[in-house]
Amino acid sequence: MPSTGDPVAADAVPASGGAAGTGTPSAPTEPAAGPLGAEGVPIPAAPPLAGTAAAATGSAVDGISCQTSEQTLFHIHAHLTIFVNGAARQVPPAIGIPGAVAQQTQAGPFINSGTCFYWLHTHAADGIVHIESPVQRTFTLGQFFDEWGQPLGPDVAGPAHGHVTVLVNGKVFEGNPRDVPLTAHAQIQLEVGTPLVAPESISWAGNGL
Repeated sequence: MPSTGDPVAADAVPASGGAAGTGTPSAPTEPAAGPLGAEGVPIPAAPPLAGTAAAATGSAVDGISCQTSEQTLFHIHAHLTIFVNGAARQVPPAIGIPGAVAQQTQAGPFINSGTCFYWLHTHAADGIVHIESPVQRTFTLGQFFDEWGQPLGPDVAGPAHGHVTVLVNGKVFEGNPRDVPLTAHAQIQLEVGTPLVAPESISWAGNGL
């Protein structure tokens, strides 16, 4: 579904990491970036926001099917970073890949097979969301969370509750977090509660994504 909100000026996010609109600065929060994973993207040195026990197991979700092979007619990637009260959280591997089987690589585990593949899925804990669909259309962050089996809204992200701020390519997204579009090379940052963390980004150069 198309987005109902648009990014606005990035200076709506306090550079100090303080809560927007409070006038109370706080110390900058340093993200816990880890080593590069199997996709050439850093894996946060942090626990996952939520596991995949509640994730979809094969039935269609929001009109998104789970098929025996990955679909590549429409093939793009987005990057999702999550912070809860200033602390990093991982986006786990195997979202959208029921029966996931991990391959061990020199850079860590990589999910290379499963019972089926939803059109939105993750292969590693690096926040890369693979959008691989037989049709070209706009998918949303809300659909990805639905596959994950986790709630997402203005005041909730998975098990975390509090005001949710979303940055898209470094700018605040005005609208329901569920409506954030998963566009090619989008840098999406979900922040629950305070303090806020300055926008992060990854390099897409050289990783083949």
